[in-house]
Amino acid sequence: MTKQSIPQSIRERVEALHELLLKANYQYYVLDNPELPDVEYDRRLRELQDIEQQYPELLSPDSPTQRVGAEPLSSFSEVRHEVPMLSLDNAFSDEELLEFDRRVRDRLNSKGAIEYACEPKLDGIAISLLYRNGILERAATRGDGTTGEDITQNVRTVGSVPLRLRQETGVTAYPAVLEVRGEIYMPKAGFAELNRKVAAAGEKLFVNPRNAAAGSLRQLDSRITAQRPLELCVYGIGLVEGASLPEEHLATLELLGQWGFRVNSEMRLAADIQACIEYHRELGDKREGLPYDIDGIVFKVNSIPLQRRLGFVARAPRWAMAYKFPAQEEMTELLDVEFQVGRTGAVTPVARLKPVFVGGVTVSNATLHNRDEIQRLGVMIGDTVVIRRAGDVIPQVVSVVESKRPKDARVIEFPAHCPVCDSPVESTPGEAVARCSGGLICSAQRKQAIKHFASRKAMDIDGLGDKLVEQLVDEGLLHSVSGLYHLDLEQVAGLERMGQKSAQNLLDALERSKDTTLPKFLYALGIREVGEATARNLARHFGSLEVLMAASEESLQEVEDVGPVVAHFVAEFFQQSHAQEEIEALRQAGVHWVVEKVAAEEQPLAGQTWVLTGKLETLSRSEAKDYLQRLGAKVAGSVSAKTHHVVAGPGAGSKLNKARELDIPVMDEEGLMDMLRQRGFEI
Repeated sequence: MTKQSIPQSIRERVEALHELLLKANYQYYVLDNPELPDVEYDRRLRELQDIEQQYPELLSPDSPTQRVGAEPLSSFSEVRHEVPMLSLDNAFSDEELLEFDRRVRDRLNSKGAIEYACEPKLDGIAISLLYRNGILERAATRGDGTTGEDITQNVRTVGSVPLRLRQETGVTAYPAVLEVRGEIYMPKAGFAELNRKVAAAGEKLFVNPRNAAAGSLRQLDSRITAQRPLELCVYGIGLVEGASLPEEHLATLELLGQWGFRVNSEMRLAADIQACIEYHRELGDKREGLPYDIDGIVFKVNSIPLQRRLGFVARAPRWAMAYKFPAQEEMTELLDVEFQVGRTGAVTPVARLKPVFVGGVTVSNATLHNRDEIQRLGVMIGDTVVIRRAGDVIPQVVSVVESKRPKDARVIEFPAHCPVCDSPVESTPGEAVARCSGGLICSAQRKQAIKHFASRKAMDIDGLGDKLVEQLVDEGLLHSVSGLYHLDLEQVAGLERMGQKSAQNLLDALERSKDTTLPKFLYALGIREVGEATARNLARHFGSLEVLMAASEESLQEVEDVGPVVAHFVAEFFQQSHAQEEIEALRQAGVHWVVEKVAAEEQPLAGQTWVLTGKLETLSRSEAKDYLQRLGAKVAGSVSAKTHHVVAGPGAGSKLNKARELDIPVMDEEGLMDMLRQRGFEI
């Protein structure tokens, strides 16, 4: 079929579909505010595929259909970068960053402050994207900075990579030739889902999102890459021909955003180097809450003319510096494995490590999770292992350096009997966790159950710390949770580091804890899989403890967010005679609560989704969440078009920006306090 024989209406329809799908991609990946429903997007994409199949002449490189992948390559070809892709020098302390600023000002002979663009340093793969007349022509890896690999076929499959640049009314025209530099990475949620699929297939898990992204981009079969949850975020430009760009770095990135690229919403302009240091600390605090991994912040002189004056050294620009966060992964030696018993009897293997500094602290222990994880890792005592610590997350062993395995490495033997009470260790079919069968006979389980019961989000017993619980159990003074309310002043005062005053303070705290709420009491009981939200849903649904205790598994599944597994655990717990006896003993001891009369559908915030962001100064985050949930609201961790309100405290960043973009009402903490007072809370 010749070009002349293609009806004009078909040509116009193809162009209309291109524009529709291009706009939908921009809204989804750049604005994070999709207007076109997924089902409609899929329908229009299928329509375009059908037309291109019927009229192959209309298939163009920038067609949205060209993201599904093509036939496998035999190898990657080399690409020479027109403008070298240099690496960055690194700073690891405030002093090193201040020294960088001093060098910049000295070279510029400037006594005034220098403005810096601040960008999160995404932990992904650096790439170069070359556009000619607005169409993606080539994508390449950094390689050695001068020569990289042509991965165009793979990069085309990444949804956030524009195949054609946007050119709409009011948008500055793009250059005839434009090379864009950016990072392709794998978001945390996508990485977790990918590893779930990999584990289900019995394959080796990826160690971290960066490795997963690198492996995905270097697939010779781009159809595999198309199935991976990759994203692009741009941070600069290389070759430009046919147009002038802004004289400021951040203004250039904003322009790239108009042309269809995703630019990081956490970017900032810092007035001087002290503002850079403050931003580094602020983003470091937010690091774990970001949906992607970052390993530092890149500070760049914002003025492009000043960048040109500063120039380059052999391998890095003089106008940029990466201030790295403490490493989250390190190698060390696995010295031994011990087994700990938790509140529900779970027997957890704990790696004893040669101490190593990682994630800002010295780590000597790490979790190995369970028997299946030990087998998956293939880890042995004596191995050199890679451990990871992210923020407050418990350090974990993520891989083994098999090439360093010593000849005397020992197999890890999982215990057949509890290391605490010698009861048999049992495994339930379908569960990876092995459990001690001893129940409260096991002092380890008893200690953990009491610690959980006394915790702040449960009964909130001030002064009953972990060490005191262990003393009470070890001394034979405490055999159950209800026993807390029968402690004797003289016995407690006689414990190590306790006296009459400390003992009386503890007994007073125990007395105060008797006045609680049904959700807190349910959470404090430590029922498997029943967290704060589930406890609140159960209390709302059934209204009283008596009705809940008599509920069947079928009726339990009518509760929001309660499925068959949780329903089984709840029903099983309340059917146990010792649980019933313990609940009765607690109530006889005086533990009580007021039955909430308000039904869920009558709650003023029922059906609404709220988001908390930034630092709250009067309420804790969990307290604010608790108040909102008691009013019927769902408290989410991210902002979307379905969010009703955002509460923003100092330090609020991307969530606040997104709320403003979506025109979602925002209030500060004082506004939240006023609203809660109006709803009857005494704060």
